[in-house]
Amino acid sequence: GFPARSPRRKSSSLRPLPSDHTKTMRSFLVLILALLAWLGSSRPVVRHIRSTQEFDRLMKKHTTQTGLPVIVDFYSDGCGPCRMIAPIFKKLAKEIGNKAVFVKVDTNAMYELSNRYSVRSLPTFKFFLGGRKIHEFSGAGEGQLRQFTRDVIQKAEFENVLLPAENLVKFYAAKDPSKSEEDVGTIYGKCASQVKGPNPENLCVGAVARNMVKSLRKKYGDGPETTVRFEPEEPKAEGDGAESKQQAKPRARGKSDSANLHLATKEQLMAELEKRLEAEEEAKSEEEEDDDAEFEHSWTPSPFPERVTIIGGGPAGLSAAIYAARAGLKPVVVAPPMGGQLQGKGVDVENYPGLFNVTGPAVVSLMRQQAIEFGATFEAETVVEVDASERPLKVRTNSSVIETHAVVVATGAESNWLGVKGEYEMRGGGVSSCATCDGHMYRGKDVIVVGGGDTAMEEALVLARTSGSVTVVHRRDEFRASKILAQRVMEHPSIS
Repeated sequence: GFPARSPRRKSSSLRPLPSDHTKTMRSFLVLILALLAWLGSSRPVVRHIRSTQEFDRLMKKHTTQTGLPVIVDFYSDGCGPCRMIAPIFKKLAKEIGNKAVFVKVDTNAMYELSNRYSVRSLPTFKFFLGGRKIHEFSGAGEGQLRQFTRDVIQKAEFENVLLPAENLVKFYAAKDPSKSEEDVGTIYGKCASQVKGPNPENLCVGAVARNMVKSLRKKYGDGPETTVRFEPEEPKAEGDGAESKQQAKPRARGKSDSANLHLATKEQLMAELEKRLEAEEEAKSEEEEDDDAEFEHSWTPSPFPERVTIIGGGPAGLSAAIYAARAGLKPVVVAPPMGGQLQGKGVDVENYPGLFNVTGPAVVSLMRQQAIEFGATFEAETVVEVDASERPLKVRTNSSVIETHAVVVATGAESNWLGVKGEYEMRGGGVSSCATCDGHMYRGKDVIVVGGGDTAMEEALVLARTSGSVTVVHRRDEFRASKILAQRVMEHPSIS
């Protein structure tokens, strides 16, 4: 007989079990793919508009394709209240999600949009639905921002209604057969003509459709069936629709753009991941820079003269701004961003009623916020000339000319600093220009007063009450101060 043959083994039927190293690499590859997919699909919750055309395309899209409300923050890099409200605006955008579109428009770069929508103060928030402005307000009010956002979203949901023409035909065929299709078409056309905003397809939609259905129910006891006009928008990656649809289709193994990742080494995968993370961080930092830039200019030129222009950004100027703004005068405050004695003090302000454990810059910041809350705007420049030869008055700065009906001068006084090395760095830490403000810090210590005028004599006398000793340094052989003040200083036992 024939010898028994051993069964043939197919080499492909039995495979070695994956090693621990292979399992680790597969897990690592899955993690990398997930991270790359997340980085590729993520996008900012707040969109920064770069051109008028981009803004118009965005408005058209959400008017005709999504029905979402568009909430626009008109801001400036130099606007203090813009900085204050920016993180709140971003936080609200994250909370709302896909129910609304949040965008920011830099008024300095996009002056065409600013003029189109008559933006006169910053920040200004405008709420659009269906291409129409629904609400607007100026100032950094979180309560108003949240309230108007809720209102416009509710309105969008209420108006997300479509009455199809065929449903109206069916309704009249069942309820009032006397009306022909031509009559029903006339009724439908009348409904479509009453729709406010763009309606290229002449559809009966929104509040008009709801009111029509309500009237028919009242008349016939029933109404035609309506549908949702816009389906909720699913979050997706940036790109055109064709590409997105193509990506949604299952691809054959080996044909995907990322199929070769399994051939990459661990070092190549880490390099690609690091590259994408860096790009993400750069985009994030750019957005934070837009939100956190130190404010300089929130005043926007207008073809009409300002009612009131205030020169000076200290407590006097800001108090005038608050009173004028509350009176509805919309004042413009012109002052350097780092000007004013109070702004330059790094120590606490303790000699003003109601203020405790707060520095000079913090006080000025709060005053600015209060003024802007009521409608004041700022031009962070130095005034070089006021032309009062004709009306309206002209306030000239280094970079602008402001026409105004009235000028309030609140420039205050300026300290005469020595200009020596280390003087600026030591302000608030041993060097001061106000004995009344900062003298208590030097109680029992030896201090020096530089100067020979009335101000220097007054400061020396104030410091002599609490300091160990006071030395007056003067460059002349006699004081320029009034005789009585100079006599008091020379006779004081603690002053030399």
